[in-house]
Amino acid sequence: MLGKDYLYHVDNNIIRVQNVSKQYDGQEVFGVRNISFDIQQGQIVAIIGESGSGKSTLLKSIYGLLTIDEGSVLFKGKRVLGPEEQLIPGHKEMKMVTQDFSLNIYAKVYDNIASALSNTDVKSKHEKTVQMMQHLHIEHLSAKKITQLSGGEQQRVAIAKALVTDTKMLLLDEPFSQVDALLKNQLRADIKRIASETGVTVIMVSHDPADGLFLADNLLLIKDGQLLQQGEPAHIYNHPEHVYTAQILGNAVVLNKEQAEILGLHVEGAQAVFYPEWVDLKGSWNSRRFEVKDVYYKGFYEELLLERNGVSIRAIQLNRGEHKKNDHVQANIGRFLSF
Repeated sequence: MLGKDYLYHVDNNIIRVQNVSKQYDGQEVFGVRNISFDIQQGQIVAIIGESGSGKSTLLKSIYGLLTIDEGSVLFKGKRVLGPEEQLIPGHKEMKMVTQDFSLNIYAKVYDNIASALSNTDVKSKHEKTVQMMQHLHIEHLSAKKITQLSGGEQQRVAIAKALVTDTKMLLLDEPFSQVDALLKNQLRADIKRIASETGVTVIMVSHDPADGLFLADNLLLIKDGQLLQQGEPAHIYNHPEHVYTAQILGNAVVLNKEQAEILGLHVEGAQAVFYPEWVDLKGSWNSRRFEVKDVYYKGFYEELLLERNGVSIRAIQLNRGEHKKNDHVQANIGRFLSF
């Protein structure tokens, strides 16, 4: 008979979530309900959903901070213990970075990171601390107190403190909620680079789908405590299995059957769904004439609000200014999905 360690090495799963359910006392709504998935070593996994969808409950269940009602979480083939089964809740090979960062705000950056290591080998402790600061590009902040740092800098310190102890899995709860838009892309890139350099497995939860599309190798979409869809971000984006998936990932246009028929779309289900970039503004034999009701500036492109026979859709215009409000344009919905 093959042992668990052999099975782990064969399928390379570091985490296996099996039929996990968690309902909070006194509440009818489930935190999460009957969720199952695997996470492979070294992956960046993004759990995306609206506030209250259950994504943070799922993250805490994986870490061992919550007692789940049903199912199990396995780390390298062994069950993750709940908070009532151990003195200090949480798995020793995982670290979680929460929205408040949990730093000593009166201590220096170096001391915050070094505090995660024991004093049994002072030289090694110093080397690891410096090396981790270099990984996160914060060595120049070494002597600064946490109160002197920006939100983005505090985020880097918190991640450095979590990783300095040779952590196998980094859990991030809304990691970009306290940083401005300018820093988001840099922090996303940092996390992707660190995961690649260290081999650490990263699980993050976010209400912003852009985090998952930018970062993730594996994307999980959660709604009302249930796992709607999982897989590679590009595949999920192009092949959503639910209307909600298309709406949250790409702000999709959703038409009912009657509206779709007005535009010449023959749907098998009750709704037609498509992304604005699937609308071709170049005229062709099957194009239809729309009126430009409004133009929204988006930086390097514009989004057009188009209307035909009382039905409104949106389209992307890369050549800014080509079509203006009240113009008439030829548009063809080159691809749509039927739900």
